[in-house]
Formats: sequence, structure tokens, C-alpha cells
Amino acid sequence: MIEGVYQFLDRIFGPFILNHSPLWVITIAGAIIGGFYTLLYYFFTDIEKQKKLQKLGKELQKELREAQKSGDEKKMKKLQQKQLELMRMQSELMKQQTLPILLTMPLFYIFFNWLRRWYVEVGIVKAPFNFFLFDWFHKMYHSALPPDQLGYLGWYFLTSYVVGMVLRKLLDMG
Repeated sequence: MIEGVYQFLDRIFGPFILNHSPLWVITIAGAIIGGFYTLLYYFFTDIEKQKKLQKLGKELQKELREAQKSGDEKKMKKLQQKQLELMRMQSELMKQQTLPILLTMPLFYIFFNWLRRWYVEVGIVKAPFNFFLFDWFHKMYHSALPPDQLGYLGWYFLTSYVVGMVLRKLLDMG
């Protein structure tokens, strides 16, 4: 079944891959998928509630430190109760945040295993020096790429991260 999906992707995206540089293909894929994930997260998560909980958490931590310094046991008990309530609310928010992950995980797995067929040992980006993180990553995945090159997966993560961060700023997601 998965081979049929790969053949379908070959028919749709194969001409684009054959006619463009791997750098452009992976950059565009990272931008599209990173943007898609960020938008899914934006629409499925209550951003205002998330910001409010972050603010409450910071205030609560500050109050707890002050109560600990002053040694006020009664206030600390009240604050610990507030902390439990805040944790319950954060747990509800985390449930909302898992839906975008569950929706995108199969797409990610299928798409990047398909891309692996095209770019398994292709250096997408070449750094001007040997970068120890690239070398560490290549050794971990038994890659034949030299330590000054980054493959398709690493370049995708960088691209998708940058696009996601820009979109988060534009959408005021904190």
C-alpha cells in the first residue's frame, strides 16, 4: 500500500523534483509543511488561553518564591492549591496541542520516507567549515555525508523551524 502512495507522490511531485535543485525542493517542502503545522496548531489551540496560563504560571512562581523567602506557610498552602489548578488547566491545553501532532505525524512519516528515496545521501547544503553537529548527526544515522554538508532531513528541520517561528510571530502566538 505504501508503495502505491509513493508512486502517487512520484507522479505529482516527480517532475518538480527532477527539474529543480534539491535545495529548492527541500526548502519549499519545509516551508509548506512547517507553515501547515503552525496553522493547524493556531486553529486547534486556544492561543489566548495559552498566553493567560503562561502569565499565571510566572506570577504563581514569583508568589511562591516570595512566600518561601518570608516563610509564610499558610500562603504557601494556598499557592500550592493554585498551582494544582493551574496544572489541571495546562493539562487540558496539552490535549488540544496533541491533535495537530497526531494529524501531521503520518503525513510527515510518509512524505519524508518518500523523499529519502530521492535524496538519501545527497548533500543539500554545504557549510564553509566542518560543523561538529553535522558530523555527530551523520554518525548517528550512519550517513556517508561529510561533516560540512547537511542532508535533506536536517535542511528540512531548519527551514520548517524558521518558517514556523516567523508565522508564530506574525500570528502573535507567543
